[in-house]
Amino acid sequence: MLAAAAWGGILDRIAVSVGNQVITLRDVEREIRVTAFLDGVKPDLSAANKRAAADRMVEQKLVRRDLENSRFPVPKAAEVEPVLAKFIKDNFPTEADYRRALAEYGITEQDVKDMLLWQRTLLVFIGLRFRPGVRISDQQIQDYFDKVVAPAARAAHPLEPVALEDFRDQIEQTLAGRQADKEMDTWLSEARKRTEIVFHQEALQ
Repeated sequence: MLAAAAWGGILDRIAVSVGNQVITLRDVEREIRVTAFLDGVKPDLSAANKRAAADRMVEQKLVRRDLENSRFPVPKAAEVEPVLAKFIKDNFPTEADYRRALAEYGITEQDVKDMLLWQRTLLVFIGLRFRPGVRISDQQIQDYFDKVVAPAARAAHPLEPVALEDFRDQIEQTLAGRQADKEMDTWLSEARKRTEIVFHQEALQ
């Protein structure tokens, strides 16, 4: 009975099982707190937000598994140091204010670095895994220019001419990014189907 009770206590702390890996409630709450810290908002630890954070972390597990099985290069930890330094400079008057905020959110600087590194890793993953196969046609560029760019440009500067060639590269990058994101969503959907994923609702309340 004692063993069963101990096992039940452990199970209660598991938020999600992803194949043979687990995401704990502590992992989920850390994800929420660090994300809120970077966004400059109060952490939302509601059940709905815990579930949303758990979903994001499932995607992280799936991407990391693919990275481990592939030869894709991943960013080094040192690459986020300038990003963190800029974040601190832009958001906190002093180092003491930054440290105080970390304590208030219940997170560490390493937690923040890990999140920044993950964000960078995800961008690299999308760029290498999905972006090369994306092809944007001239017609797609023209349609986006006619429907989105040109009206906005004319509204902002009514007396200035608006030429497609001035915006072509920017439009192509925008559309390619959107298409790569769609390819990523499709891949994630298929990866979820191939993986046994169990959400332990009692831990996400």
